[in-house]
Amino acid sequence: MSQIHIAVVVGSLRKDSFNRQLASAMAKLAPPEVTFTQLQIADLPPYNQDEDDYPVAAVSRLKAEILAASGVLFVTPEYNRSIPGVLKNAIDHASRPYGKNSWAGKPAGVLGVSVGAIGTSMAQQHLRNILAYLDMPTMGQPEAFIQAKEGLFDSEGHIGKASEQFLQDWMNHYVAWVRKHLS
Repeated sequence: MSQIHIAVVVGSLRKDSFNRQLASAMAKLAPPEVTFTQLQIADLPPYNQDEDDYPVAAVSRLKAEILAASGVLFVTPEYNRSIPGVLKNAIDHASRPYGKNSWAGKPAGVLGVSVGAIGTSMAQQHLRNILAYLDMPTMGQPEAFIQAKEGLFDSEGHIGKASEQFLQDWMNHYVAWVRKHLS
């Protein structure tokens, strides 16, 4: 098996966010030939089209990391029934300037966790609309709208027993999705 490298974009800047914890725990469910790197988006300036021809180092780094990845995993909270501004800012930076979209063709997976009963369903739907425009083949099934509640993570940062099989199945599908798009 050849190595598969997944770029992970967590749509939250909070160090102890549920979504950052989910991203780290999901990586532990992947087979050994799949590696995950959480991309840094906190240092990106607000997107400004005037700067497309002269991107700051953080933007160039982000675009290079996406281009080097086999696929992208988005793990997003839901803010006001949509994706957080920091995630949209990262998406905009890496998709510009026109004709230099770093996301194009990268197989994507979308997850999120929230304290609400419907998880991050609205944010995920909005994100899927954006990813379709960016030409990212995005895994449609299984979906995972995860509610943050006691036992979601164990004391070692793994997925808890109640959700482990469901999220293992999601990860297996996602890895197969990426492999399908690499061939």
